Formats: sequence, structure tokens, C-alpha cells
Amino acid sequence: METVSPFGSSNRKIDPSRRPRTKPDGSPDDNDRVEIGPTPIAFEAWARAGLEAPNLEAMRQYRLDRLVSELRKRDYAGLLCFDPLNIRYATDSTNMQLWVTHNPSRACFVSADGYVILWEFARCEHLAAHLPLIREVRYGAGFFYMLSGDRVEEHAGRFAAEIDDILRTHGGDNRRLAVDRMDPSGVIALRALGIDIREGQAVTEQARSIKGPDDIKAMKCAVHSCEIAMAKMQLELRPGMTEDDLWSILHAENIRHGGEWIETRILASGPRTNPWFQECGPRIIQAGDMVAFDTDLIGVYGMCCDISRAWICGDVEPTADQKHLYRSAYDQVMNNMQLVRPGMSFKQFTHSASLAAEEFRAQRYSVLAHGVGLCDEYPSIYYPEDYQSYGTDGYFEPGMAICVESYCGKVGGREGVKLEQQVLVTEDGFEDITSYPYEEKLLA
Repeated sequence: METVSPFGSSNRKIDPSRRPRTKPDGSPDDNDRVEIGPTPIAFEAWARAGLEAPNLEAMRQYRLDRLVSELRKRDYAGLLCFDPLNIRYATDSTNMQLWVTHNPSRACFVSADGYVILWEFARCEHLAAHLPLIREVRYGAGFFYMLSGDRVEEHAGRFAAEIDDILRTHGGDNRRLAVDRMDPSGVIALRALGIDIREGQAVTEQARSIKGPDDIKAMKCAVHSCEIAMAKMQLELRPGMTEDDLWSILHAENIRHGGEWIETRILASGPRTNPWFQECGPRIIQAGDMVAFDTDLIGVYGMCCDISRAWICGDVEPTADQKHLYRSAYDQVMNNMQLVRPGMSFKQFTHSASLAAEEFRAQRYSVLAHGVGLCDEYPSIYYPEDYQSYGTDGYFEPGMAICVESYCGKVGGREGVKLEQQVLVTEDGFEDITSYPYEEKLLA
């Protein structure tokens, strides 16, 4: 079925001469045509650290197999993704990742037999030329108002008809289609054609929750590059610089190593560390201030590095209150890391965990732990008082990546401390993949 769009026709063939020349780990053979990925600086740093880069071809196949397995488990004909991180997981293709989060103009379809179709933006089929798992590149998935104006329903209906044709080709009589997120006009158009829409986020989050061997290599490389950036931040931290000055170092080093973006701006100093979640700004950091941050960084290979640390600015002896805050958060994270093991249920973790002391409970962090991969992912594990309203049950499994965290700050207190550690669930416990040191003078 041929679909006309402002950006070209569907079913465009990929010109092999446009295929970027890269090695299996993503390192370039030709700097003129290379996919997004790590820089030579990153590869050099990983070699010094004894880290092995992932085999991207194996990683991509593993991810596709995970999605297909989840579709077959549920007897769905296919999965339709608009979420750019789900598209990344299914295809490893990227294009304006942040822009398309609010301008949904890229999509992908994965059938239960592993057939992958990518809808690209603005004649961008060359961006996926290096990805042989993508069988077709099409256009016309965008029908949001900025693009379509008062023709939204028309364009959504045209896209839905295309999906209907694909489902009949690849699913036969199976009309069950998992959809991760979609504008209402698209949902209405699909349902008008008798397509049975099912929850797609459950498919993708469950698939993404278990990392394969090459996912783990990619994550370790990303974390190492993130920690290099953190070290430069701490080295440059001095009285008189602004919070924005300090935060910009993390951004710059992430990009310098081939990373992609940072999800938040959560860095605060002094009294802005309490309550938590204040984003960095022009405040001038003073000697003796507590400076706390959460990286929330999307690094090399698109892997999330979610690590939190707190430092004292300047060569100043911490106060007794600063030490108490830091020790409380540190003990909670360290104790709860020890609980991570395969077979433990999320409910068990909730009710076995070390909790923030009563003086910090009113401003506790939103979760005790959560999954991590291409971003913060399933599962979220809550405090006991939040479990009844928000908790879900499941089990830690080998291959999960988990962030264990704590925030300690009193209501009305001057400062607070946020700490977080990223670990992997193994066959017999956990592996701590975060090596950035804690502050001895705050633990003294």
C-alpha cells in the first residue's frame, strides 16, 4: 500500500552505498559516514579500564527477540511504537530523539514473527541504512496538529489504514495490536477499523527489563564515561561558580564521549538541596555548601546512567548536620543494595528495606529502587506507606539493572543529601557497576 506524505512515499529502499561503514561495536571505519556512537576518547578510556565494547549486531538481535517473545506470550499480532526509546530498543535507530517525544512523527511496527517496519521523518531513510533488521522504511506516521492542522483526522485515518493492511499481511485474523502511546486521533482511527488495541508499554517494559550480555557491556561503558564526567565536575567545583556552570561540565563531557542527552537538570547547592528536585540555576555556590545532583544521563549507546552523589564545596570541614545527612543516605543505599538478588519479590524488598529515618520520612524519595536501561525503567519499588497505592509485584531476575537510592532532608532543614547506586542483578546476587567513590570526610 503506497502512502503519500509531505516527506515522501512509503517503502523506500535503502541505498547500500549510503550504509555507514562501522565495526560491530560502532567504532568508525570511515569518519565521513558513521552512525551516532562513542568517540575515540571513549574507546581509549574503556580500554584503559579493561572494559569491552558491546557487539551491536548481537545486542540488536537480542532486543528484537525479547520483543517478539513478549508478543507471542500475549498472542498479539504486533507492536506499534511511537515512544522514541521503544523505537530505539526495537531498531537501534535514532533521529532527533527529544524533538520526537513531543512531535510524534516516527514510529515502528514489530510483528510477532519479527518483521520490522520503521516510519522515518523527512526523507531520513539513510539514518537507518546500517540496520539490517529494519525490513522497510516508510513515511507518514506524523499526524499531530503542527504538521496536519485541521486535517489531523484525515492523516490519522490514512496511517491507520496502512497499519490495518500491515496487520492483515503479518497477523492474518489476529487483530490484537500492542500500542505504546499514540495521539487520540490515531487510537480512534485504529479502533474504527476493528483493531483491538492492547497495552504496549507492558510489552516493551517487560522486554527491556532483562538486559542481554551486550546490553550489559554497553551499560558498563556508559557508566564509566559518566563517571569520568563526574570526576571532572568534582575537580572543577569551586566557590563562586554557579550551579549551571557545574552542570554544564556533565553535559559537555557526555557529548565528548559520544553520549546523547540528560533527562533532567537536578543539581542543587546549599539551601536549594532541601527539598529535593530543585533544578540547577544561576545560584552562586558558596564554600561549605552541600552540592548534590542526579546524573539522569543518557550516555553512549543510548544507555542511561542514573547515579547520585553529594559533595562539599571547597576545602571546608563538613558540619555535624552535613555528616549526619550523608551518613543516613549512605547507610540506606548500602544496606538496600545487599537485598538485591534474584527471586526476591518487589514486595519483599519494600518490607525488608532500610528506610529513611523518621526525621526524613516526610520528604522521602519517591522510590526505594527502580529499573534502568535506555532510561529509568520498570520496575519501581516503593516505600511501605506507598506500596498499597502504587506498588506492583514481580521478582528480581538476572539481567535486570537496578538503581538503589535515598534522599535525606528534614522538613525545614537547611540542606539535604541525595545518593544513588546502579547495580546489576546476577545469578547469585548483584554486581555493583558504579565505582565513583563516596566522600570519606562526610562519612568520618
